[in-house]
Amino acid sequence: MMKVLIVDDEPAMLFAMRRMLSTMEGVELVGSFCNAAEVLDFVRNGDVDLAFLDIMIAGDDGLELARCLRSLRAELHIVFTTSHSEFSLDAYDVYPLDYMVKPISRKRLAQTITQSFHRRGASSDEARDLMLNRLTVRGLGCFEVSSKQAGAVKWISKKSMELFAYLLVNQGRSVTKTRILEDIFPERPLKNAEMYLNTAVYQLRKALSPHGFKEMIISAQEQYRVDLEQADVDFIQFELDVEELSDIKEANVAVAIDLEKQFAGDLFEDYSFEWVTVKRERLAAKYDSFAERLAIWLLARKQFREAAQIARRIVYRNEFQEESSLLLLNIYGAMGDRQSLHNYYEHYTQLLLQELGLHPSSIIQQLYEQYQ
Repeated sequence: MMKVLIVDDEPAMLFAMRRMLSTMEGVELVGSFCNAAEVLDFVRNGDVDLAFLDIMIAGDDGLELARCLRSLRAELHIVFTTSHSEFSLDAYDVYPLDYMVKPISRKRLAQTITQSFHRRGASSDEARDLMLNRLTVRGLGCFEVSSKQAGAVKWISKKSMELFAYLLVNQGRSVTKTRILEDIFPERPLKNAEMYLNTAVYQLRKALSPHGFKEMIISAQEQYRVDLEQADVDFIQFELDVEELSDIKEANVAVAIDLEKQFAGDLFEDYSFEWVTVKRERLAAKYDSFAERLAIWLLARKQFREAAQIARRIVYRNEFQEESSLLLLNIYGAMGDRQSLHNYYEHYTQLLLQELGLHPSSIIQQLYEQYQ
């Protein structure tokens, strides 16, 4: 496992690099830092094989930092990153492995990591296989599992598929056999349920075997878990990314817009697993809150088209929620689109009347009249 750290004073760059590195097999991100002192303290006490350093770090000298790191750990591979295409000759003093100009693509990053693997004795084919052979899981709006090695996973039974979904929702944490039996086989007598669980585990491992991931289902002391080191799971990554973007600003708004688009629907949308209800609702609430913050941010900066697109998605998911309707009406009004304002107000009015026998609140009516 190659241990990697990042040093950059741009939060958006740190976020993007963390996200890309998290999808690469054989790579462990051991730290991300925005100043030299923190990095040096870490390297004095921790292991690291590869460091991505911004040449221009606010308040610090990236080249001097590289020299210090080299003195602490001579075998450390250093890669310089910068927003400028010119390369300082002074940088050659520390014999960098590579030099990358921002923005950095995943393909370019993978090439550099492969080069580092190669320098450390692993063949480039081995390094490439380590990074590319991953299990891809899509749970937002669907449930699809696949790998580049063997395509879509072919489930042997519905229960083995459900068991995998269940373990994924627990995000690598161990779950007791008793709890699994209660959640997945609630109507079976205990002995029968245990037999069905053993069969489902066997079938799950067999289904994952052609993809090279048979061993990712781990059982010990009547507990089960899934090893997520080899998997890219969209709903887990989405939740982590939303937490990273607690403060939307110019530096990360492009990342935020892209992240909002990744929410393709509710967790395991077409499956009626009873045990997923709480997680599904929590994830949906996180999306709604994040999307609303993003739409409001865009509205305040008069980016009406992007704001309206996001607000329409929120409204589609929450047709009876007054806050969502207010947001959309506000956007239509602010952008001067009276036709869309009128059309949506009429639709909302009819929906309330037909489904709930209600009329729009005075707040909705006043807002509509304000923009007329």
